[in-house]
Amino acid sequence: MDNIQAVKKKLVLSQSAQFVKGVGPLRVKTLAKLNIHTVKDLLFYFPRRYEDRGNFKPIKKVIIGQLETVRGRVLSFDTRRIKGNRTIFTLALGDDSGVIYAVWFNQPYMKNVFAMDDDVILYGKVDFYGKIQINSPEYEILKPDEAHDPVHTGRIVPIYPLKMDIGQRYLRKLIKHSLDHYLENVREFIPEDIVKRNSFLGIKQALLNIHFPENFSRLEQSRDRLIFDEFFLLQLALGLKRKALKETKKGIKFKLKSGLIEQFKKALPFELTNAQKNVIKEIETDMHQAQPMNRLLQGDVGSGKTIVSIWAIVVCAQGGYQAALMAPTEILAMQHYETLHKILSPLGINVTVLTSGLKKKEKEIIIQDISADKFRVIVGTHSLIQDDVKFKKLGLIIVDEQHKFGVMQRVKLHQKAIMPDVLVMSATPIPRTLAITVYGDLDISTIRELPPGRTPVETYWISEKKRQDLYVFLKKKIKEKNQVYVVYPLVEKSKSIDLKAATKMYEHFRDDVFAENRVGLLHGRMKDLEKKQVMQLFKAGDLDILVATTVIEVGIDVPNASVILIEHAERFGLSQLHQLRGRVGRGKTQAYCVLLSEGKSEDAVKRLNAMTKTTDGFKIAEYDLLIRGPGEFFGTRQHGMPELKIANIITDTQQLILARKEASEYLGQFSQEIIDPRNLLFQELHNKFPQNSDSLLAR
Repeated sequence: MDNIQAVKKKLVLSQSAQFVKGVGPLRVKTLAKLNIHTVKDLLFYFPRRYEDRGNFKPIKKVIIGQLETVRGRVLSFDTRRIKGNRTIFTLALGDDSGVIYAVWFNQPYMKNVFAMDDDVILYGKVDFYGKIQINSPEYEILKPDEAHDPVHTGRIVPIYPLKMDIGQRYLRKLIKHSLDHYLENVREFIPEDIVKRNSFLGIKQALLNIHFPENFSRLEQSRDRLIFDEFFLLQLALGLKRKALKETKKGIKFKLKSGLIEQFKKALPFELTNAQKNVIKEIETDMHQAQPMNRLLQGDVGSGKTIVSIWAIVVCAQGGYQAALMAPTEILAMQHYETLHKILSPLGINVTVLTSGLKKKEKEIIIQDISADKFRVIVGTHSLIQDDVKFKKLGLIIVDEQHKFGVMQRVKLHQKAIMPDVLVMSATPIPRTLAITVYGDLDISTIRELPPGRTPVETYWISEKKRQDLYVFLKKKIKEKNQVYVVYPLVEKSKSIDLKAATKMYEHFRDDVFAENRVGLLHGRMKDLEKKQVMQLFKAGDLDILVATTVIEVGIDVPNASVILIEHAERFGLSQLHQLRGRVGRGKTQAYCVLLSEGKSEDAVKRLNAMTKTTDGFKIAEYDLLIRGPGEFFGTRQHGMPELKIANIITDTQQLILARKEASEYLGQFSQEIIDPRNLLFQELHNKFPQNSDSLLAR
């Protein structure tokens, strides 16, 4: 009987939102834009903020520079034109204490939105420009019959993330109706002892109070419970995946001691850092185990990840297996090939490179040789995952700049071998809380120490008015035999965006500003052979200035390049700016990064200031997370992660650590129970991670 009731409740929650009162066939299409498809989606569509509409602050008490919510009557409004055929719409809103002005730029249609004496709520940052005002505030017009409606006012009111054609009041009423009629069908899926041990609210109470909280204390309790739920499910899924890898897969048990690794050690022209030595120990321990290695190696630009990966390649090669190294660009793949060939050939380890730029016949021969085991090390781009590429005995996969690849691309390479060891490398370091969320199924090694002798790159943010001084500086550096990168966000000038472009500025530099110097051009639309030739010229010192797009972002190593100028720096992400900066400072000369930007937006200013404050990639990553948030920082779809609806990896660290601990303990005791399809916890896991749970059932 209980099972029948449970199935009925599940069916109610999974039915289309179309059948909820107030929706219907047209509205359901609109709700789909918010990713709301079912009754359950409505209950789990969380507010982004709240307004205390039981206690509105009088207008005269608002604080300049702060976000404020006020309520009043529309006293007047008008639209006026300013220069450049632009418009300003101004609304005067008053209460018993005073008047505040709401201002919208270039939105003349706003005059049709409001009427005199409308009861309006405004939310936004308060400024003072001769009068107290809020620019482009969020607003809500209360209808006469809703002025005292407890759904919209007289309480802590939820404010939801919306699309243009869905209103706050409509969605608020719809969710309130859903809570009143369908909340009873929601079942507790977190184990009872975990709920009790952590004094969590029950799931029904948490959902009710996350939408319409009794008070702010109840709201915080609700958030804690729902954040824990998201992190707990995520950590369970990652833990199950990790457990499955270790329990069911027999990999290659590489031997560590042989003459080859000793020869390699002796041939190293420099002393390894302690951080590199520690990471090598971790990798050797993994490779000596019967279970396949599944490790992330993260470190800042120039921290020496490549030599660590070569160590793993030598261990693989001395065992008679092939190693494949996949890089995101042809330029980086060629650079890796040259480095590996130089170091490994004297040890008798054959290295080849496979890229799309090779001629057809040349490519066919290399593919045949790979399948015949004539090469121990194969470097390549996406070409490595083509169907016709067959490895004879693939034992180690290394993926460089792994965030440039999608999940399926890495899986496809993995499928070309039987239980190979996997090492993924990233020069975009991420804080530990994000690492255990995104890479919870991987062991993580981190190199935080830079090789000795590295001088930090000096970084400056300058405006357009300093351009001529900048040119004088660049000419001085070139005269001192330094080489220069100049980076642009566009290849060619765009009609829709007013930005300087690489091709146009290359011609300007070559013909006018730096006519006496040797100037080259590099961008992604050039043919592979052209790109290769330009890079060879620059590396050989036959070019003074290389004008480029972000094609140089990853991995290019030219020790004599000591200056990088990034134009329109506000157009680049923070981690991208840091990666670009990493192209210089690889030699003994003091290196400089110059950010030329007129960027005035709040985020742009934060990014550019962060670049001038630190050269530490880990700190840069933390700044980037704070500015962009985890969703944008790490594209969740690309990495197979679900979207977190309420949890935030940056601000909810304690809940994440707690969820990881509880998930680990639960897995240790009840891993078999979790994969029972009748288990509510499994059903929730299946909803979030359908591919993971299907593979678990198949075991």
